[in-house]
Amino acid sequence: MTFEQAKQVLEKNDQGHVLRFWDVLDAGERAQLLDQVAGLDFASIARMRGMLTSKSAAAAAAEPTAPEVVELTDDARAAAYAAGEAELHAGKVAVLLVAGGQGSRLGYEGPKGAYSIGPVTGRPLFYFHARKIVGLCRRYGVRIPFYIMTSDVNDAATRTHFEDHNYFGLDRNDVTFFMQGMWPALDEKGRIMLDQPGHIFMSPDGHGGTLTALDKDGCLADMERRGINTVFYFQVDNPLVEIADPAFIGLHVVRRADISVKLCAKRDPKEGLGVVVEREGRCEMVEYTELTDEQANRRTAAGELYFKYGSVAIHVFSLPFLKTEAGKAMPLHLAHKKIPVCSENGTAVQPTKNNGYKFEKFIFDVLPDARAVVNLAFERAEEFSPVKNAAGSDSPATCKHDMQAKWLRWFKAAGIQMPVTAAGAPVFPMEIDPAYALDVTDLKKKGISLKAE
Repeated sequence: MTFEQAKQVLEKNDQGHVLRFWDVLDAGERAQLLDQVAGLDFASIARMRGMLTSKSAAAAAAEPTAPEVVELTDDARAAAYAAGEAELHAGKVAVLLVAGGQGSRLGYEGPKGAYSIGPVTGRPLFYFHARKIVGLCRRYGVRIPFYIMTSDVNDAATRTHFEDHNYFGLDRNDVTFFMQGMWPALDEKGRIMLDQPGHIFMSPDGHGGTLTALDKDGCLADMERRGINTVFYFQVDNPLVEIADPAFIGLHVVRRADISVKLCAKRDPKEGLGVVVEREGRCEMVEYTELTDEQANRRTAAGELYFKYGSVAIHVFSLPFLKTEAGKAMPLHLAHKKIPVCSENGTAVQPTKNNGYKFEKFIFDVLPDARAVVNLAFERAEEFSPVKNAAGSDSPATCKHDMQAKWLRWFKAAGIQMPVTAAGAPVFPMEIDPAYALDVTDLKKKGISLKAE
């Protein structure tokens, strides 16, 4: 893009101020700014400005009700599991990982997926996810494509991490990295904000941007070429996730769902998990902050929370539904934030109060478009222990504890007694390579050698 082209498109969209420092920029800064302008999505920016300037009040929403949540019994689980295994054996399943975050909150400067979590080896989050896919490929005799969404800040480091670890045993031809989209922030008047004279402040467009990025980078076309029908979606910070769980996959396929969501019982009414609700015959996700106190604390006649289940971002999508949704304009969510800004004299300023708006798309906003939705309950201890905080709940310490507790249950079910402390923790730190054993069934098959050791 040339300066004249940039000037023309910016002025057409009432954003001509972006080039106001042009005369003082050096060649490198000018090239950087032109690249940024060329990548701007002005249709989305127009929608953002509309959100800021609209004076119309939002229509009152109907009262939400609790949706159907499936709790699989033994027979139903077996049937769903068989259907899921058939889908996996047929090579129709892909895995999609959202991994655009950094480990800054954990005191780690790098991709969050590279953060050390193995209780014995210190292996990273990426290791446990990748090795589960290796195990699935071996079990079902297929190639399972693995799509990893990175971000502008960690794409290069993530690729290097996989290279340095030889893709953790995966076939590199089945691993595809693609980058999350970035959006500018707007000030109170709807103007694009500069954080330096030659640089537009940009931030990720949210996990809902996954769909646009998949389409833009050719991943959806690649899935279609590979004969994929079902896509398993999860986030990087949860090493307990049962990737492509056959029962979950099978239930999704049998019910011909567009999207399926795994839900677990909330620890308390205000736990920070989104809640799937039904409203006017359609499912949608309500953020925990959007529930009223009455809704959050409402109880059933049996004394359970009425909105009992929360979402932990474990989903299954049908590929046709993903393709359809990728072509739609998703709802926008805005947040008033403190955003670094370039003053009129070209000086970078760190604001002391909120001065601009960031915009995001959320993946769960596709729920109302789904013809059929499956909500499946799962046990938190088996599948959810995220690494979000440096200490306290949802921290590396709690995650390592939960990983080992799960493996202890496997050993017990396999008839192998492991020494534990009075508190029930393993006497010696333990760790299982997921490619060695995906579950207790795999462990039982190897029980003789384990006992011999």
